[in-house]
Amino acid sequence: MHRIVYLERDSIIAEVRRPDFPHHWVEHAKTLPAQLEGRLADATIAIVNKLPIGAALVGALPALKMVAVTATGTNNVDLEACRARGIVVANIRGYAVHTVPEHVLALLLALSRNLLGYHQAVAAGNWQRSDQFCCFDYPIRDLHGATLALIGSGSLGSGVARLAEAFGMRILRCERKGAPGVRPGHTPFADALREADAVSLHCPLTTATTDLIGEPELRAMKRSALLINTARGGLVNETALARALQEGWIAGAACDVLTTEPPSAGNVLLAPQLLALPNFLLTPHVAWASGPAMQALADQLTTNLEAFARGEPQNRVA
Repeated sequence: MHRIVYLERDSIIAEVRRPDFPHHWVEHAKTLPAQLEGRLADATIAIVNKLPIGAALVGALPALKMVAVTATGTNNVDLEACRARGIVVANIRGYAVHTVPEHVLALLLALSRNLLGYHQAVAAGNWQRSDQFCCFDYPIRDLHGATLALIGSGSLGSGVARLAEAFGMRILRCERKGAPGVRPGHTPFADALREADAVSLHCPLTTATTDLIGEPELRAMKRSALLINTARGGLVNETALARALQEGWIAGAACDVLTTEPPSAGNVLLAPQLLALPNFLLTPHVAWASGPAMQALADQLTTNLEAFARGEPQNRVA
């Protein structure tokens, strides 16, 4: 009989159907890293979202046979350590194909049309003091005719492309940074950054993509360009982004993710002067979190567990 330990139950708001094979189910609303080894001592299946499952922990859990990740990204799991032990690691795929693209378009629209700036202008009384029926405190741009560069063209990037094309945007699919060649239908990384009116990130966080967007990349973008990151915080150098916004290297940015989550004290993007800017939007890692998306995630989690128990693991990454 499998012992299943769900370590971060409060990380999704959805009904989680129990799997159809014999098991003992234990769930915790949240778990601290220091509690991992104790809570997983006899577990054969660990359900984890963002908690770190490193090599030392894997070595200390002889009963563990599966790590079920309740997300697409698996950078918090030492996949090599799991492979060496024959531990199956499975993730969740395709559940956010509507919610993340919609969030990206919402951020693009808000920045392009300066919605935050105009809201602040009304709150400050600018409209009320205007000598005409409207006020023009900030420029307003259309998405129609603008060029959107997508870094990462999986299901989420493709979903963003589909919605952006409906707005009349031109899509550039970026080749990998530093790639020796260019795949058909792709644009060299540096060329895409220079041409784009907006750049949206949809790639995983790896050693190769950490600080993918730093000072050189931000300075290479148009001063009128926008940056959207709904992927992983570590893809963008936060110090460089703060400078870019304050010094006008780019026109604006919106992030749904930070390098450390929940944010640590002193994160440069949480500075009051940054959050007061009308061209910077920060949302708390909720692009994925529509009700339908979370339920789809929960349903897929259970099917992943059942597939593993049948000896036919699906969505396997290790």
